Amino acid sequence: MSSTFDTYPDTRLLIDNQWVDATGGKTLDVLNPATGAPIGKVAHASIADLDRALAATQRGFETWRATPAHERGNLMRRAATLLRERADGIARLMTQEQGKPLAEARVEVMAGADIIDWFADEGRRVYGRIVPSRNLNAQQLVLKEPVGPVAAFTPWNFPINQIVRKLGAALASGCSFLVKAPEETPASPAALLATFVDAGIPAGVLGLVFGNPAEISAYLIPHAVIRKVTFTGSTPIGKELAALAGRHMKRVTMELGGHAPVIVADDADVALAVKAAGGAKFRNAGQVCISPTRFLVHSSLKDAFAQALVQHAEKLKLGDGLAEGTTLGPLANARRLGAMAKVVDDARKRGATVATGGERVGSSGNFFAPTVLVDVPLDADVFNNEPFGPVAAIRTFETLDEAITEANRLPFGLAGYAFTRSIKNAHQLAQRLELGMLWINQPAAPVAEMPFGGVKDSGYGTEGGPEAMEAYLVTKSVSIMAV
Repeated sequence: MSSTFDTYPDTRLLIDNQWVDATGGKTLDVLNPATGAPIGKVAHASIADLDRALAATQRGFETWRATPAHERGNLMRRAATLLRERADGIARLMTQEQGKPLAEARVEVMAGADIIDWFADEGRRVYGRIVPSRNLNAQQLVLKEPVGPVAAFTPWNFPINQIVRKLGAALASGCSFLVKAPEETPASPAALLATFVDAGIPAGVLGLVFGNPAEISAYLIPHAVIRKVTFTGSTPIGKELAALAGRHMKRVTMELGGHAPVIVADDADVALAVKAAGGAKFRNAGQVCISPTRFLVHSSLKDAFAQALVQHAEKLKLGDGLAEGTTLGPLANARRLGAMAKVVDDARKRGATVATGGERVGSSGNFFAPTVLVDVPLDADVFNNEPFGPVAAIRTFETLDEAITEANRLPFGLAGYAFTRSIKNAHQLAQRLELGMLWINQPAAPVAEMPFGGVKDSGYGTEGGPEAMEAYLVTKSVSIMAV
């Protein structure tokens, strides 16, 4: 694959370190969400292509598991260096296919390089242990070994970030990695994997396929070659894939949907809350699994908070992500336009007020105005299902207990936010909120060294911190008797 990125490329499959067309030459169109026009094509894998990729992945695993951890880490760092050098070009690809502003795309690419670097170092700290034996003539060892070839399934909202969180831990652990990346945003994932190929990764260690998601998951997950499955996406699909993996005794990491509460206590700094939570709300047009969605504001601050959030939303510049000054891009696909209109209409019918936005902008491209809803009743769809778009919904509370109860009401438990000056409140929130991640008095900070994952219907396992490595390792108990 070319690393110049002067024009948007057609994307091919990566099998055995070779960029190849799909068997039969089948392709799918890739659309620019800012215009709705086709900008390229992506190869559509057949079962024959998957068989070739699986065979390569198995061979790659045998090579990679036998590669010392420090050599694996050195190669990963070389790939991260290439990713940084190519960041501007890859960011342009991502903006064209996904829609997010160019500045956001570049931040994602650079963050991806940091994640790769962190896991490259963490791979050197995969330690076993020696256990004192009851028999002095025996030595007891606990060994940590790579689980085997990994099948990964990633979404379109963060085409690079969602891959590197899985890829970094897998490669650092000694696993080979076959990813079914999103057909809507194929070029930036391909550019990411090209950095590893160009850095010299052995053939078969990495593979990249596109095609029919249901067909590919149904074939890869039960396959004997695959030992580990990792998925980021919606809760309903995640449950189906986890059930399929369970039937075949495959280890699974699931990073699923959220519906993040934002608790603004009566002693909160309103300006800080709006800046931090408002910025997080409209990043990537709200198409973020950890995006703030349910704004629970103390009644004494409701008017001030709502007014400030509306002002924040109305200052955003909606437009093509490649245009200078754009701070809010289009939704990634036309389906999201209909979903947003449905969410807003439902809230309005149930008594909510649209304080700003609430409608599509223009007749071409997938542009939807940043939206703030106030006085939203609990039975509104937006307070029960993740909107996954630029819609903020506000309702009030009187006591912190009431806010915590509402935050925990739903089956989702991915991320949450809170704003308070009280250390007592902060401790209460940290202990009682049913979440995998909580940020207090700050925007989301999903750094590589911290766990990233949810609880309840938001999945299980983590894709950050040293804990992420465990999902890609198996434990072997060894006892050696001297004779």
